[in-house]
Amino acid sequence: MSDTPVDQLTESAAREELDRLAAELARHDALYHREAAPEISDADYDALKRRALEIEELFPDLTSPASPSQVVGAPISSQFAPVRHGVPMLSLDNAFSAEEVTDFVARIRRFLRLPGDEPVAFVGEPKIDGLSASLRYERGMLVTGATRGDGRTGEDVTANLRTIADIPQSLPGKGWPDVIEVRGEVYAPNDAFDAFNAAAEAEGQRTYANPRNFAAGSLRQKDPTITAKRPLRFFAYAWGETSAAFADTQADALKALESWGFHVNARSRRVEDAAGLQALYAELERDRAGLGYDIDGVVYKVDRLDWQARLGFVARTPRWAIAHKFPAQQATTVLEDIDIQVGRTGSHTPVARLHPVTVGGVVVRNATLHNADEIARLDVRLGDTVTLQRAGDVIPQILGVVDADRPGRGPPWEFPHLCICPLKTALVKETNASGVESVVRRCTGELACPFQRIEHLKHFCSRRAFDIEGLGEKQIIAFHDRGWLSQPADIFRLARDAEKLDALRNEDGYGEVSVRNLVAGIDARRTIALDRFIYGLGVRDIGEQTSIVLARAFETWPAFEAACLAAAEGMPSEDWVRLNEAHAVSPRVVATLAEASPPADDPWPEAPIDQKIALAFPGLAAPARRGLATLADDWAGLVRLAAVARNEGPSEGLGQIAGVSGVGPVAARALALFFREPHNRAMVDALVAELARIEDAERPKSDTPVAGKTVVFTGALERFTRDEAKARAESLGAKVSGSVSKKTDYLVAGPGAGSKMADALKHGVTVLTEDEWLALIG
Repeated sequence: MSDTPVDQLTESAAREELDRLAAELARHDALYHREAAPEISDADYDALKRRALEIEELFPDLTSPASPSQVVGAPISSQFAPVRHGVPMLSLDNAFSAEEVTDFVARIRRFLRLPGDEPVAFVGEPKIDGLSASLRYERGMLVTGATRGDGRTGEDVTANLRTIADIPQSLPGKGWPDVIEVRGEVYAPNDAFDAFNAAAEAEGQRTYANPRNFAAGSLRQKDPTITAKRPLRFFAYAWGETSAAFADTQADALKALESWGFHVNARSRRVEDAAGLQALYAELERDRAGLGYDIDGVVYKVDRLDWQARLGFVARTPRWAIAHKFPAQQATTVLEDIDIQVGRTGSHTPVARLHPVTVGGVVVRNATLHNADEIARLDVRLGDTVTLQRAGDVIPQILGVVDADRPGRGPPWEFPHLCICPLKTALVKETNASGVESVVRRCTGELACPFQRIEHLKHFCSRRAFDIEGLGEKQIIAFHDRGWLSQPADIFRLARDAEKLDALRNEDGYGEVSVRNLVAGIDARRTIALDRFIYGLGVRDIGEQTSIVLARAFETWPAFEAACLAAAEGMPSEDWVRLNEAHAVSPRVVATLAEASPPADDPWPEAPIDQKIALAFPGLAAPARRGLATLADDWAGLVRLAAVARNEGPSEGLGQIAGVSGVGPVAARALALFFREPHNRAMVDALVAELARIEDAERPKSDTPVAGKTVVFTGALERFTRDEAKARAESLGAKVSGSVSKKTDYLVAGPGAGSKMADALKHGVTVLTEDEWLALIG
């Protein structure tokens, strides 16, 4: 993650970082929700998401359906049937301080326009650290059980949920609606979890890092008899679709759920105003360790359901609820070693190896150290006693050294200057647009580096790229270690290599069905969509959304390849790149510089640099002048900038890619650098030779009612997902934007539409319901 403040990012740098953050968050969502194997702490995840939301707020036009603000949960797995939720399962905003809770209450008062003496009642309840589930009952009988999934569509785990004793198969009592979706949390009590782990470890079976991961992994078993043996419980706390109202308040709704046979958390309570919320929070934080199950905060919900309806939603979160997170838990232990992990783009990340210590009920052995600068800042050395911080995480953060002044302390730890791979390639530190050196050190070996090669292969097979069934991380590493896989083309060669497939059957214990499924999974991807192909190449700075944009712009693989090869022949100078990436320096500013012919001698020797820029290049706004001043501090520097703008820019081929709306110079340069390397071109050629077809991107239509129109989707859409809506609109020739302006033609609003609805009314934009939109597009 960049250290550059969000308000100092250029639009191209913001787009680049938002794409990177979206991809990183999507990966962590999949690890958390689908694999039950998170790699980062909740706090680190929250920090990533907060930065992404700040970028979207400052650059609203960059918001897309794939943006972090529009995503809930994680995509569903292909091993379970999809279940469409009657009402979306949305996420909650987080609060981390008493001040944020006070602001939350004040916002509700302002929105509802309540008098100062009228109390606001809330229901506060422990935030269970488990897996969200939705249970659909029809005429009192359980018919479907599903995970949250992406918020709109979950995974059908009905058979597994039926094995949990806390979940009634039929509703007792009376007053329940004919149709009701009961929402709640599947969790594992701490004692039962510890007993399961101890027994599994004794038998050499898989153990789980914490009860949350255990609950997720247990519920997502293919075989429900395995789930039935797991000590899972269920707390009900909410509802989705109902055929009839059954309560007037949140508190009464919980009582109704309890009367219908559900377990409702006994620590849930009705309180009033911010003071009541803070008192409940302090109480639960104090009692947290003795509850017998993990919680990571307290959820506050407005009690009156009619007020909830009035408050509505903002983007993908309700205005009427918030999760107040507990602070991180801490412990001390000894730093035994520091290892380096190499990422797909060559980044070298240090990981602390710790003497095992229990933090909040989880045994911790590893902690992130982020980068060399963080190690230097903390001054951590082997043998130090360090303080750890954990917030529901597997890899926590080291806060500092306890015994920094002890006698005989070891020497400072030195970050390697060469890649840890056998090639010992030099590590480099890149610079950003402002000339500031990056904290990340990267290996320059690319695919020649075995560590990067494995990460590239994992990316290539990932769900958003080629999505090859049966070829996961474990198989990729094993096949690479045997010398079978070194580049993507080798995957497709493997499917036709009878000798290697026989070795799998005879030496590695693969069954005939497993081998057949692996070959089928590989062969199924010999035909691939152009956007997936582009994304699968793993080019740095080319995310999933950028790949889609590029595919639609160039339509065919030959056209895209030709553009990339032409771009590789016309790379701009480093000075030109720094100029274009400087703060507030737009293409128009660069064009102004290129058209100017400032004299060699300074006509205004006494003027400050900002004034010189204003006089030499009339019409530039103050932010652009300040951006240029960071690159040139005297007249000679300004003359040089004008020459750079005029003579050292990209070729027409590179400009063609950079000029695609939604791509920009950073992504274009990344493609040019990639295709400039002979070994990368050879890798691509070998891959193409193994494929049957790279499918052309669908050409957007121009003869539809919305062709050329700008459309914004908002609210909790019920007839389609945002991805579906965006894809359909763009196929009909419309442009989909993330923000409303006077140039917007249509706002398609689902339930809970918020500020975008207000903006549409202000600008006179046509507002459509989902049904009206579907009627318009036919």
